[in-house]
Amino acid sequence: MQSSRKQTDDKRKTTSLAEDFQLYFDVDLATTREMQLQTYRTRYRVYCEEFNYEAADAFPDGLETDEFEAQSLHCLVTHKSSGRAAGCMRLVCVEEQQILPMEKFCASVLDRAFIDSLGVPRETFGEFSRLAVDGAFRRRSGENVSRFGALTALDCSKRELRTFSLIAVATFLAGFAAADLVGRHNLFAMMEPFLPRMLKRAGIHAQSAGTPIDYHGLRAPYFTTSEQALADIGPELRELYATVHARFSRQAGLLQARPGGGGIASARV
Repeated sequence: MQSSRKQTDDKRKTTSLAEDFQLYFDVDLATTREMQLQTYRTRYRVYCEEFNYEAADAFPDGLETDEFEAQSLHCLVTHKSSGRAAGCMRLVCVEEQQILPMEKFCASVLDRAFIDSLGVPRETFGEFSRLAVDGAFRRRSGENVSRFGALTALDCSKRELRTFSLIAVATFLAGFAAADLVGRHNLFAMMEPFLPRMLKRAGIHAQSAGTPIDYHGLRAPYFTTSEQALADIGPELRELYATVHARFSRQAGLLQARPGGGGIASARV
């Protein structure tokens, strides 16, 4: 049955990568406890087991979390056919007296003069944090096996495999959609060197907000606004963003309706 699906997928008419991505992946706001747990498990696999950024024995439940979860909205990318979490990211929000993760762990390299020159309330700040793409969906040229097993075990068509390269970009688009819903238009991220280049190729622009530091690998602070970041994306990614934004708008009501909400943003949507 699966092999038949692969053959059918490979013979379909040509569509854009972004259109194909929506065939094979769901992008969601983590509105339930189980969805939030999926993001924590994905982070554990990537940050603790694969890259050893955090000590695995500090999270005996297999859930990588920290003190910023209550201030966060979580975005989750799920592979439809396997049900496996493919990627995730959180948007950390602050009030006037709260700090962002980068201000706690990377304060020494932040360009405070630049940040202060923005002249905007801290309540408009957000930080994209804990971006993780599951190893089963990351493949270098010529690789058939990742740390988490054979890619062929997912039984994906060639057409489907092509869409894996869009997971990280789609996760960022999800972050921008979440930020727009809660009015966080001034956005920061601590990024590895390849990420700004990858985002630029997608038409998403960010500017330096400090100098590099060795924190979970070499990273540097970047800043962008929602308007600036999305101004130059192509029509296909813009359509993907619009689809994700509409989906998040519907899901945001679930955050409001649930007792306790879903993090800092639930009272604002």
